Amino acid sequence: MKDTPAALSIVEAAKKLAAKEISALNLARACRANSDARNSSLNAYLEVFDDIEEQARAADARRAKGEQHPLLGIPFAIKDNILIEGRRVSAASKILTNYSASYDATVIKKLKAAGVVFMGRTNMDEFAMGGSTENSAFGPTRNPHDEARVAGGSSGGSAAAVASGMALGALGSDTGGSIREPASFCGLVGLKPTYGAVSRSGAIALGSSLDQIGPFARAIEDAELIFNTIRGKDIFDSTTIELTTKNHLPAGGLKTKKIGVPRHLLTEGIDADVLKTFEEALEKLRVQGIEIVDVELPSAPLALAVYYIIMPAEASTNLARFDGVRYGLSLKGESLVDDYAKTRGEGFGPEVRRRIMLGTYVLSAGYYDAYYGKATAAREKLRREYADVLSRVDVIATPTVPSPAFTIGEKSDPLSMYLADIFTVTANLTGNPALSVPAGMVERSGKSLPVGVQFTASHGEEATLFSVGKMLE
Repeated sequence: MKDTPAALSIVEAAKKLAAKEISALNLARACRANSDARNSSLNAYLEVFDDIEEQARAADARRAKGEQHPLLGIPFAIKDNILIEGRRVSAASKILTNYSASYDATVIKKLKAAGVVFMGRTNMDEFAMGGSTENSAFGPTRNPHDEARVAGGSSGGSAAAVASGMALGALGSDTGGSIREPASFCGLVGLKPTYGAVSRSGAIALGSSLDQIGPFARAIEDAELIFNTIRGKDIFDSTTIELTTKNHLPAGGLKTKKIGVPRHLLTEGIDADVLKTFEEALEKLRVQGIEIVDVELPSAPLALAVYYIIMPAEASTNLARFDGVRYGLSLKGESLVDDYAKTRGEGFGPEVRRRIMLGTYVLSAGYYDAYYGKATAAREKLRREYADVLSRVDVIATPTVPSPAFTIGEKSDPLSMYLADIFTVTANLTGNPALSVPAGMVERSGKSLPVGVQFTASHGEEATLFSVGKMLE
């Protein structure tokens, strides 16, 4: 990948495109060459589009007419749960076999207006349920740094595509860490925006109060550019908001120059070298004038349990629409109920079925108050605690994930897989923006594997995240 246009950051590529040193066609061909070389082993793309060069030539023609958007002609990968009109979209599930989108997601409309080149749709955990892409109906995505290991999930395909030069940027969705975890595992920048900052219209829903679309990129500036392109209020998504903060902070614009570290959460379950890399990242920020202070988040240890009640409850509701009648797979039985049972039984994979059953259980009569009601109350308490701490510090810092990428098949026990989300689920429960930034490399079985640091900021303070991230970068 080195010394080819596919190795450029988006900002670097945009400058070269504007200076006519390269063309969108050059970029697209370089990324396509990488996908031809590596996608069969990495399984990052479920489909590489057949009109890539046609899209690139159209972008070059737009630039020749004077258009100057920095994303014009930039090759992008799109997670397979984000609708592109006329393209297949399956959420990596057999139940949506051969389903084609009838409209564009709002984020796709914005990227089309900017002039990106869509390279293909990327692999993911089925309906975004998982942290390793091993739950895809089409096989796992492998990590470009070590193909024996996972790329993370649920947006593992998007992360692997960018990390291996098959695209310069990508979109994923994040319900409990599904952008930030694969970003950490693949050595990328990954942003989970403020809830409502980016429209979810046209994204296949998992947890409607948790989901957010966000970018993968190789550099903070790239992620910032993508975010500022796709953000904004949308008439097709009533939960969207117009952020009031500036897109960019002025130089030295952090409000307190403090980072809070909840060290009471870092006492067990974290690999020693990951913790060492985290402390080294904090030291890099300390020598730049940032004060590192300990903070307390008493309800944070409950976040994982709260998440795995609320998310399945919302998932079971959202996935009720996949019934074999309206779209996708349709298997016939001896009765209408049998139609539903056969279609959902064969169309959904084991993890999806597990979460539907769990979600239906916690919402059922007699258990709603005992589980879902209490989880909702704990979620609100967690939100207040984060708001209180973030009124005194700029960001809260933790490792993104307790370990580097694990080997494929290593976490066959669902509970061990869920524990990998310990630091990421909270931002989805509270709606805060969170950013994973590459922090360093650790050694496993003779391979160097990336690990990330996660920064969480107040609602609408993505600019603060980018500012702190650039200091570490």
